[in-house]
Amino acid sequence: MATQIKQPESLKDQVSDAEWQARLDLAACYRIFDHLGWSESIYNHISLKVPGEDDTFLINPFGLMYDEVTASNLVKIDVEGNNVGGSPYMVNKAGFTQHAYFHKHLGSRANAICHVHTTATMAVCSHKDGLLPTNFYACNFQNQIGYHDFEGVTVREEEGERLVRNLGNHSILMLRNHGPVVMDGTIQGMFLKMWALQRACEIQVATLSQGEANLVTQDVVDVHQRDLSVMQSQGGAGMFDFEAWKRKIDRIDDSWRN
Repeated sequence: MATQIKQPESLKDQVSDAEWQARLDLAACYRIFDHLGWSESIYNHISLKVPGEDDTFLINPFGLMYDEVTASNLVKIDVEGNNVGGSPYMVNKAGFTQHAYFHKHLGSRANAICHVHTTATMAVCSHKDGLLPTNFYACNFQNQIGYHDFEGVTVREEEGERLVRNLGNHSILMLRNHGPVVMDGTIQGMFLKMWALQRACEIQVATLSQGEANLVTQDVVDVHQRDLSVMQSQGGAGMFDFEAWKRKIDRIDDSWRN
């Protein structure tokens, strides 16, 4: 007999309006990632800082698939790993250790963080040259990505210092032979970066499968990034994209709102 997930009562009237909106956005993000094929069984993570609070963030309950995540069953923890929201669920240590260190040390530039194991992004993380300027989307990220050599499962806090150092002033860290960490000040901005990075990696893998790639020159990359920054300022920094995907998953299954 299949195990049924017992959903907690709605937290809507038990948390601040700002926290409830953050819970809705994060639960929606998990469902969107799952719909796009970016989930990895019960593993990987998307985390979001709780607005108006110091050093607390929301993350997925360990043991649930992404399509089982709801606004109310997200786990609220502090940067030391303490469950401060009364959730009956535990969290994956790998998710807490890595995400907590970024949330603690990077401030508002890392309010929203995701780590994925999609085939395309892992393939590029495993390529000796990383992300190459082979396509439109890849040009978005040239000279804007940090790289971190593989050290095994990210469960040791001391690795966090090297993660932050290798990230530098960027917002994407490619964990070599592992997968990317993508962050932003907003969940909408993080989603848009992740979407574009996924497309860049998919196209790179497809391009290199044909043989030698035609790489975009740095002077063209510079012009591309300059013009892109103007376009993104008019597009709500991912807001339009994120809201459109929320409408799509609502049409499929709106249980994430519970």
